[in-house]
Amino acid sequence: MTKIKKYTKKDGTTAYMFRAYLGIDPQTGKAKRTTRRGFNTERAAKMELKRVEFEATQGITTVQQCNKTFEQVYLEWYQSYINTVRESTWARTDGMFQNHILPALGRYRIRTITTAQCQTSLNKWFKITTHNYTVWYNYTKSVFEYAIRQGYITDNPASRTIMPKKHANPGKKKPNFWDKSQLQTFFSYINPDKELERYTLFRLLAFTGIRRGECLALTWNDLYTQKNTLSINKTLTQSERGKQIIQATKTKKGNRTISLDSTTLFYLKKWKLEQKRNLFMLGFNSNDPDQLMFATTKNTFKSLNTPKKWLDTINERIKKDSVKLPYISIHGFRHSHASALFAAGATIKEVQERLGHEDAETTLNIYTHVTQQQDEQAVQKLVNFLDF
Repeated sequence: MTKIKKYTKKDGTTAYMFRAYLGIDPQTGKAKRTTRRGFNTERAAKMELKRVEFEATQGITTVQQCNKTFEQVYLEWYQSYINTVRESTWARTDGMFQNHILPALGRYRIRTITTAQCQTSLNKWFKITTHNYTVWYNYTKSVFEYAIRQGYITDNPASRTIMPKKHANPGKKKPNFWDKSQLQTFFSYINPDKELERYTLFRLLAFTGIRRGECLALTWNDLYTQKNTLSINKTLTQSERGKQIIQATKTKKGNRTISLDSTTLFYLKKWKLEQKRNLFMLGFNSNDPDQLMFATTKNTFKSLNTPKKWLDTINERIKKDSVKLPYISIHGFRHSHASALFAAGATIKEVQERLGHEDAETTLNIYTHVTQQQDEQAVQKLVNFLDF
């Protein structure tokens, strides 16, 4: 029970004070206390104490329905979420929460988080990233929605925030693909006799359009030499703490069989023989049908970063010769393949099937670019048609 204390002020006069416990702070979970002093009479101090204690009691009654923090509710939500997505996805999602969402909201009691706090977090995310802020925001909303379903809260404060919008940068966006001549320039800087593995890997990317993870997951039993086809049925990706794992392809359509050109098949056969000799010298038997097409010297999966490192090395050679070649990512070889297919006259459906897109809309949205030569041909066709 809080006691009223009598004390003497500096001027020698008598006054009364109290130090009261007000319960638990609804956002931090820590004890709240207040000190009031300077009352001329004990009665005045008692009246103020009763008022303060009454207000604190009202506040505690409201909050006690749920004292869980946002982080505690997230952990509950996450246990259900991991049963709905692939391992690589839930591992990536947890990284978003640990690095961005929980530092902003995790320590607060979920019942007390306001729309203003959500807006402040969203504005901060908007400033530090180009597009991921919308993903982080949507995951934040999902945790609040889960809390509503569990009866922890009755309202989603994140639903009333104003979504920031990135404005388009002036100038033309640099394309992430190479045309025919640029691809030829790139491959001219790889010696297939001395760098057969690199040459084969990049040719496979450029002439099949498969994804990086799909390429590094390939085994020799995925290659059908009699039919000149390659089976894409798995992908290499990352799980928790960067651990590399094998998963099913990105989509159902991603599980596909694609045709190979004779030259690409030739280099694959040639690389298989060289790899066999290399692994034998390292003490490995590569006769296993599940032998990786592209493996480390320990006969394990190559790092997902390896193709980019190889690409950077080759680009440095090209720069030394003062040859101008626009930068593309590893995924740019997939874009280049699609662009070449369109330039060669392939239909949307044919490109969709070869690339393993779930629907044609994805193909259209991502690969709307055409080469300069195609654009010129289109203009000429228009002029010939109008004829005036």
